[in-house]
Amino acid sequence: MAALSLSPRALYEEVAELLRQRIFSHELEPGSWIDELKIAEAYGISRTPLREALKVLAAEGLVTMKVRRGAYVTEVSDSDLVNVYHLLSLLESDAAGVVAATATESQIQDLKALHEELEASARPGHQDREQFFAINERFHMRLLEIANNRWRDQMVADLRKVMKLNRHNSLLKSGRITESLNEHRALMSAIASRDTALAVRRMQEHFKNGLEAAA
Repeated sequence: MAALSLSPRALYEEVAELLRQRIFSHELEPGSWIDELKIAEAYGISRTPLREALKVLAAEGLVTMKVRRGAYVTEVSDSDLVNVYHLLSLLESDAAGVVAATATESQIQDLKALHEELEASARPGHQDREQFFAINERFHMRLLEIANNRWRDQMVADLRKVMKLNRHNSLLKSGRITESLNEHRALMSAIASRDTALAVRRMQEHFKNGLEAAA
């Protein structure tokens, strides 16, 4: 494998992002050992920035450091998954309520535009799970941005990284894309009608169903 050309930003940050994407794509599977020597050679770097990158990923919960055994891609247990979804449900349902109550018409149109993209990606015969997941995440991130609480945003970003370790399970469940799309329609309707309590409830239902699909 040829060495990659890395950008001028902090080397360990660039390496962390490269590894993060390999983990999210399951090129590096949960539970798999991370071969530091092989990766350092592939990227044309020393092991020092690689180890700094692994520390970043360990802090995010994506990598687990084992004494005298090195780094492994984190395996998400059933209880981990329940806890992550529980916290995301609390944080994002609160954000949905804030958006229903305070969003400008322009901001609601932003969410509607993203929802329309989601609809298009889920059309029968044209379904693309990866595209659906990416647009879905953009929708949730935009909703959080509109709710405007950077501390919540930071917590959600970290939790969603852990959730991505398990995302393929939920996406592969038969009919889950259609179910998720219906939940988004209900959520978008509640937000557009400025029904705060209903928006909170719809988002909670979305995460409850998502957890059932991922388990």
